[in-house]
Amino acid sequence: MTTSPRLSRATLASTAGTALEWYDFALYGTASALVFAHVFFPSGSELAATLASLGTFAVGFLARPVGGVIIGLLGDRVGRRQMLFVTLLLMAAASTAIGLLPTYGAIGVWAPVLLVMLRVLQGIGAGGEYAGAMLLSAEHAVDAHRGLNASIPSVGNALGSLIATGIFYLTAAALPQEQFLDWGWRIPFLLSAVLAVAAFVIRLRVAESPEFRASEGPQRSGGDQLAEVVRRGGRRIPLAMLMSIAPNVLSYLPSVYALTYLANQVGAPESVGLLGLMIANLLKVVTVPTAGWLSDRFGGRRIMIIGSLAGALLFFPFFLLLDTGTPLLIWIAFVMIFTLCCDMTLASQAMMLSSLFDVDVRYGSVTFSREITGAVVGGGIPFVAAALTGVLDGRPWLVALLCSVLCVVCALGTRALPEVRSGEKATRVASAG
Repeated sequence: MTTSPRLSRATLASTAGTALEWYDFALYGTASALVFAHVFFPSGSELAATLASLGTFAVGFLARPVGGVIIGLLGDRVGRRQMLFVTLLLMAAASTAIGLLPTYGAIGVWAPVLLVMLRVLQGIGAGGEYAGAMLLSAEHAVDAHRGLNASIPSVGNALGSLIATGIFYLTAAALPQEQFLDWGWRIPFLLSAVLAVAAFVIRLRVAESPEFRASEGPQRSGGDQLAEVVRRGGRRIPLAMLMSIAPNVLSYLPSVYALTYLANQVGAPESVGLLGLMIANLLKVVTVPTAGWLSDRFGGRRIMIIGSLAGALLFFPFFLLLDTGTPLLIWIAFVMIFTLCCDMTLASQAMMLSSLFDVDVRYGSVTFSREITGAVVGGGIPFVAAALTGVLDGRPWLVALLCSVLCVVCALGTRALPEVRSGEKATRVASAG
């Protein structure tokens, strides 16, 4: 297999597959903010229905550590490529089933129960998806461009989110609101089956990681393997958990909760927030690789700290811009947090995580450290933000303060990790413990 000077063929192919697969997970976040409160939960308090809808969004994150650890441990035994087919099947099947799910009005309480079950399946698949794609890309790369290649699957996430938001936006714009809430919202979910076929074909063209093929180690049982992950990870695992805080805050606060905030508190049309997300995700095609290149040049730790502290400073201006209700200022707010700050942390996180752990326990170590934080922070932040806004009668300042504090905690945890700039140096750090 030929490797390019900067981007490997495996990186491009696995990223394309990730884009189609992440369509499913991103679609649920948009729908939970704008549709599910009206479709799957009984009418009454708008705040209660919104909290219930965002609660089902959080359930997927609670399932991610379980799926991540299981898929990660298996990925360290049978390979990264094999497990990416498993995650694809789980995500596509769950999303297609959501598109066929009867509403609360049709089957009562079974509607939200089934929705939660399908969201759990999504979460299990998502728990191993990004880590697998990121490691496959990083482990195919030459050392000098490891950070760049590790960061590129985040572009796949952005493109998947862009496709999901775009299709959702076009469907909502093409139909009267009554028809959209009645049946139109199902169209983007049913498209998951078609996109899954394309993703499967793309992933067939990706070879297994050469680093994984070259690694040798005893085959352990699941319990022994998890113990080995914890033992060999040492203090790097809890510190990597702290390092994963800011990417979750900077991603899911604007991409999920901000849509609810704009609709319920600002009174902006749904299209304004959706278009803001589309613009921010489109720009990630440039900003994520740039941040990955910066991580290779200056070190992932430094870029993570800069992105986290920038986010901490800018959350208050973020909400001030949203409160204007002016579309241009709202779009600037999305780009400021969801693109610029978030992408510095996403790219540097990928570079650091792909470098901190030995190859034969790397997949399990990455999912263990990344997905537990994702469950607590990424899944919980939209729900907590909605509750805090309700406490202050619609004012967002407690939310901004919480997000700023979390980003500072991330910067402090990252500061305690060893610096890495290339795969060669990373291997020495990881082996040193």
